[in-house]
Amino acid sequence: MRIIFVGGGTAGHINPALALAEYVKSQDKTSEILYVGAKNGMEERLVKEEGLDFKGITVSGFSRKINFDSFKKNITTLKNIFISTLESKKIIKDFNPDICVGTGGYVSGPFLRAAAKLGIPFLIHDSNSYPGVTTKLLAKKANKVLIINNEVKKYLPTSSKCEVVGTPVRRKIANIEKNEARKNLGIKTEKVILSFGGSLGAKTINNVMKNIFIKHHNENDFTFIHGYGKNEHSFEKQLALNGVNTKSDGKYIIKEYIKNMPECLAAADLVICRSGATTLSEIQASQKPAILVPSPNVAENHQYHNAMALVNEGAASIIEEKDLNEEKLWAEINKILDSEKNIAENYSKNLKRIAITDSSERIYKIITDVIKK
Repeated sequence: MRIIFVGGGTAGHINPALALAEYVKSQDKTSEILYVGAKNGMEERLVKEEGLDFKGITVSGFSRKINFDSFKKNITTLKNIFISTLESKKIIKDFNPDICVGTGGYVSGPFLRAAAKLGIPFLIHDSNSYPGVTTKLLAKKANKVLIINNEVKKYLPTSSKCEVVGTPVRRKIANIEKNEARKNLGIKTEKVILSFGGSLGAKTINNVMKNIFIKHHNENDFTFIHGYGKNEHSFEKQLALNGVNTKSDGKYIIKEYIKNMPECLAAADLVICRSGATTLSEIQASQKPAILVPSPNVAENHQYHNAMALVNEGAASIIEEKDLNEEKLWAEINKILDSEKNIAENYSKNLKRIAITDSSERIYKIITDVIKK
């Protein structure tokens, strides 16, 4: 079979497509896969690192701000819609796919519209509890809209052909044993806390974790794994100035970017993070208790909806960014890890109950069924 995956902009759109492409290749070694994303977008680098063929199109997103710079940006975006439509049609005609699968981001819109005009069947996968604009606009035309739970349906046109499939995650996420991961990381403490705010970092999470490291590093038997992100180069320097030497103190694994996330996730007893779709899917797959801090700076406040989907199932805690401070987070950490309260254990049980662990299998079956029709 010949498949085009399209999606980009954030890991939440890219990683599900990569996980699904990995599964397709494991099931059909003769399959041919092309990934389409934005020229010079983060997806270009990530896709090529996975050894997949990549084609870029000229796209940009609309700005929702009301000022002159946003007006200029939106004029450029309108021009790019025309350019990307022509580019998309050429890519589709050259590759001649059996099906296209979109996983979101503004790159998906023009490409999937072009596929529809050329009579190519397509699927839309949305990893969020509140679907994105592209999903809403193209839901009626899609052969199937692939969603993470039944609640998503209420935000989509009633004529949409929805299927609950969950979100594909990398197979290694659920396949690393906790003790093995800790041994590989050189961890000797009883409890491990993993915290991060994404590839760029989250300033609020960084500041609060920094204060916790400084104030409590001599008071506990935790190992902290923290990813501070690309935008905060002085993180370790500021810790050192306040008496926390992460190089010599074995209780800290501090990195700009956590490249070995499956291993770190396996080692953790508790995760502190944003509530992007891919992150939550990996938390569910690994059944790790989490304190979620949704980003307030995302479209339709979708990270809050994502987080509440777990909170309402008794599977995670939430602290909104406006309420996040060192004292509140430290109290929540200790409450969840208090063995007498069994909160962490209950979170893990509920994550196991609601997790869809065969997402790639479900989507693969839908892909083959649509192609056969």
